[in-house]
Amino acid sequence: MTKFKYIYGPVSSWRLGSSLGIDLLSGEKKICSFNCIYCQLGKKIMHCIDRKNYIPAKKVLEELKKLPNVDIDYYTFSGRGEPTLAVNTGKIAKWIKENKNGKTALLTNSSTILDRKIWKDIQNIDFIAFKIDAYSEDVFKKINRPIKGIKIENIRNALLEFRKIFKGKFTVQIMVLKENLKEMEDIKNFCKILKPDEIQLNTPLRPSGVQPVSKKTMEKVKKIFKGLPVSSVYDINKKKVEPISTKDTMKRRGKKI
Repeated sequence: MTKFKYIYGPVSSWRLGSSLGIDLLSGEKKICSFNCIYCQLGKKIMHCIDRKNYIPAKKVLEELKKLPNVDIDYYTFSGRGEPTLAVNTGKIAKWIKENKNGKTALLTNSSTILDRKIWKDIQNIDFIAFKIDAYSEDVFKKINRPIKGIKIENIRNALLEFRKIFKGKFTVQIMVLKENLKEMEDIKNFCKILKPDEIQLNTPLRPSGVQPVSKKTMEKVKKIFKGLPVSSVYDINKKKVEPISTKDTMKRRGKKI
């Protein structure tokens, strides 16, 4: 079996079906502008907001070219940290569209949307899930623990502007925790203005430093979002997939196979 270092899966994603992960960061430390309390990638972190070339595009494309014939719904930019910190996200997404005829997805913590230079890189991606776990600055700092200088109000304003130009599927993902339950009404009101195509309510079902909320609590949260296109991780039947990855690459999801 071919050993892949920068692509992993496909994994069964409740959001994306059969999702092939693409990691443009790699390494033992996660590279992220947040250090969320629920992150499953461990405590070692390069806490930064600098966008640069972490992994040469050539190396990633070499692996994509060796990919066996497997069922893939989305080629998903995720991995060990915030994927948009890699400057070659747009280049690789373009190659996938031209050579794989596949759909691309991006799972982002929303922090880099403040930099308009990134808009060109991601505006042609088919599906983007933007994280919004808090409304107030206090809860934002408590849950997401952002690098200094990032404000949740600025993220909200940038998302409203980007929403006007993005033609793909625009999704908001909320990690529901006991720490942000009182924020849900405010987040709902913001989503009514933002008008995402979908709102996904998640909770940490994989190994994490915090406990997930119960199905009962999640149902109460769903009712807050009544009238909006909302779904929860408890609602979805996952698609069965056959991973090509080794255990080493699957650790990007905090999960063993």
